[in-house]
Amino acid sequence: MKIIDNNPVINSDNIKSQMRKGILEYCILSILAQNEEAYASSIISELKDAEMIVVEGTLYPLLTRQKNQGLLKYRWEESKQGPPRKYYSLTEKGALTLKELDNVWNELVEAIKKIKTNNNYFDNVKIHCDNS
Repeated sequence: MKIIDNNPVINSDNIKSQMRKGILEYCILSILAQNEEAYASSIISELKDAEMIVVEGTLYPLLTRQKNQGLLKYRWEESKQGPPRKYYSLTEKGALTLKELDNVWNELVEAIKKIKTNNNYFDNVKIHCDNS
């Protein structure tokens, strides 16, 4: 952590990590809605492509929790390249939950835009970023 003017600067990497964790379940539902079904490795790949870095140890508990909540279902499919794959898809409840999360997300984005638009603090302060 950096110190500027004897005050600790917030660790932005930690904040980004916490924000990502908070929206991972929403992202999983969104990926499955776009693809109809997917297996864990392809979900991880899409998350990584979007720079939402995730490892299997993080993803599998989330998938299990969403399945137990009735948001996802899965089916097994034999694979020519190894063990059978578990393909996940949204249930009707999962699709409805995703629609509600879309609404909540849009509301949050609009609220943040409003706060940032109404706050001219950054117009009057020079911010120095040192990425070293």
